[in-house]
Order: sequence, then C-alpha cells, then structure tokens
Amino acid sequence: MRICSFNQILNNSGVAALVGGEQVAIFRVDQEVYAIGNRDPFSGANVLARGMVVASPVYKQHFSLLTGRCIEDPSVSVPVYRARVEGADIQIL
Repeated sequence: MRICSFNQILNNSGVAALVGGEQVAIFRVDQEVYAIGNRDPFSGANVLARGMVVASPVYKQHFSLLTGRCIEDPSVSVPVYRARVEGADIQIL
C-alpha cells in the first residue's frame, strides 16, 4: 500500500497514516523507513509518530523501531509493519 512520497517525510521525523483501519507511525531515518503502531499502549493515545526517539509524549516510554518492544517494560510492545521505499514512494507491505 502506497503511503506517500519518500520526500514528503522530513529526515529524522515521523508521520501517522491510516493503514487498513489502523494508525501506523512511519519514521524516516536517513535513507531508511520504519513503521510501528501509532497507539501508545500505556496511555491509549495515538501519539507515537510525534516523537523521533519513539518515546510516547504521554508517559515517556521508549519503543524500538525494529521490534516494537518497550525499552522500559519488555512485556509491552506495539505492532511493527514492514515498510520500504519503492522508487520515490514509501510503502507498507
């Protein structure tokens, strides 16, 4: 599923997109893209795309872009989505 043009996301920033009815946080880090669930499991708010360190702005837990696992509490995680750059576009697979 095409999300947006790669250049529409500023380097070292994130945006939220609706993918199959789920909010997904998409991050551009240099020439790579990562996608995790946008919902903060601690507060229930869809806010994870707002941080670059991928820390919830609500309670400040940090989440891995690779695994979705919470750094402070490994028993909690957010979904991870396969993302890629195809031509000039970002896609979620």
